[in-house]
Amino acid sequence: MPGRCAMSASRILVADDEVSIRKVLSAMLRRNGYEVVGVEDGAQAVRRLQEERFHLLVTDLRMPRMGGMELLAWCREHAPGVPVIILTAYGTVNSAVEALKLGAHDYVTKPFDQDDLKRVVGKALASERHARREPQEDAQDPSAPLPGLRHVRTVVEGAAASGDPVLILGEPGTGKALVARSIHELSDRHGRPFIHVHCGAIAENLFDAELFGYERGAFPGTAGSKPGRIELADGGTLFLDEVSELPPDTQARLLDVLRDRAFGRVGGARRLPVDIRLVAASHVDLPQAVAAHRFQRDLYDALAGVVIRIPPLRERIEDIPILVEQFVKTHPSRRGGRVRDADPEALAALQAWSWPGNVRELQNVVERAVLTAEGDRIGVTDLEGILTAPGRNATAPEEDLGLHEFLRVHLARLERERIRRALEAEAGNVTRTARRLGISRKGLQLKMKEYGLRGPSRQEGGLDAGTAETVGSPGKR
Repeated sequence: MPGRCAMSASRILVADDEVSIRKVLSAMLRRNGYEVVGVEDGAQAVRRLQEERFHLLVTDLRMPRMGGMELLAWCREHAPGVPVIILTAYGTVNSAVEALKLGAHDYVTKPFDQDDLKRVVGKALASERHARREPQEDAQDPSAPLPGLRHVRTVVEGAAASGDPVLILGEPGTGKALVARSIHELSDRHGRPFIHVHCGAIAENLFDAELFGYERGAFPGTAGSKPGRIELADGGTLFLDEVSELPPDTQARLLDVLRDRAFGRVGGARRLPVDIRLVAASHVDLPQAVAAHRFQRDLYDALAGVVIRIPPLRERIEDIPILVEQFVKTHPSRRGGRVRDADPEALAALQAWSWPGNVRELQNVVERAVLTAEGDRIGVTDLEGILTAPGRNATAPEEDLGLHEFLRVHLARLERERIRRALEAEAGNVTRTARRLGISRKGLQLKMKEYGLRGPSRQEGGLDAGTAETVGSPGKR
C-alpha cells in the first residue's frame, strides 16, 4: 500500500485516455484547491496507486489496456479506502450503474457539468475522510471476527440472519460502520450491493435526489435521469450512517419505502419496486430525539427491528489488547514489518486511558506508535508524546509543562478527586460507586488502582466482602 501523504490538500488521480478531457478535468479540480495527477489508462493508474497515496480516483469507463471496470475491481481489493468516480458517455450509463453496484462511489456523464462534478467530488472526498476516521476492518476478509466487538458478536450474527432492519447506536469512533458491513457480509445478501450513505456529508436540499434518484428535468440543468442510492442497493443492503441527519420530509419518504417496498424518483410518476435490507447507525440517542420531536417515531420503530448498542471503549478495556494486535497487523506501512505487538507495560498504559475518541482514537495512537517504535514491540516510551497517562508528570513543576500536558495533569487531579468523593459517599462500595459515576465496575477498579484508591476487601457496614467489593474510606487511608 502507498505511504501516507503529508500534504493537506486532497490528492485526486484522474485516468482518461482523452487528453482534452484529462486536461480540462485536471485544471478544474486544481482551481478548486485539489492536487491532481493525470494518467492515460488503468494500468498507469494502478502503478501510481501502488506508489503514492490518493484520496480519490476519477476514471473513464472505457480505456485501452485496462478499463474503468477492471480498475475498479483492482481498487476494491488493493485500495479499498479510495473512492472511485466513473466518467461515462450517455450511451454507457447502464455500465456505470453496474459499476456503482460493484462499489464505485458515483458516476458523471460526459460532457460533464462542472457544478455537478464538483458536488460529486466533494461528496466523495467527505465520504473518504469519514471512512478514514472509522476503525477499518481487514480489507482482505471483511467477514472475519470483529476485533474488539466480540461481546456483540452473537447479536450481530443474529441480526444478520434475521433479515430485519437494524439500528446501531454508539458514540463516534466505536465501530458502527464495521458492524454494519459485518451484518451484510454475514447475511444471505453478501456478494450483493452494500451501499454506504453518510447522511452527515449530504446537503439538506440534495437528500431526496441522493436517496431516490431523479428523472430528466427534475432540477434545472439535469440533462438525464439518475438512480439513487436506494435503487443501487436493490437486492443488497442500504447503510444509512448518522441517520439522525435525515430531514423530516426525507424521513417520511423513507418510511414509505420501508412500508411499500417501492419508491419513486424525484420528478417521476412511476413507483419502482425495490428489495433492500436497511441498516442505520447514529451516535445520537434516537429515542431521546424521538421524545424531542426531532426524529419521527414511526420511522424509528421501523428501523429498530434489531437494536445494537456498542459500548464505548472505556467500558470494554479488556478488548484493547485484541484491538492493538489487529491494528499492528493491518497497519498499511507495517504488514510484514518488524513491529509485531505491544509489551505489557504499554498495554497497561493503553488500558488506563479513558479513550474519549473510542476505537478510532486507539487506532490512531497505535498507528503512530508503529511508525516511531524503535524495537519490534511498542513500548511505553513509544507512546510518550502520543499518549500520556493521566498524572504521569504530576510531580513536575507546572511552569515546565506544555499546555497539552498541563491540561492532562489537572484533568487527572479532578478525576481522582471526583472518584474519591464518590467512593466516600458510597462507603467504599465499588458497585454503587461505579453506578453513581456512570462507568463500568471494571473501569472504576482500574481508575482506583491508577490513582492509589484501591483498598483491601473486607466486611464494612454489615456488608459481606463476598457479596460486594468494598474499599476503605479514602479519607482514612
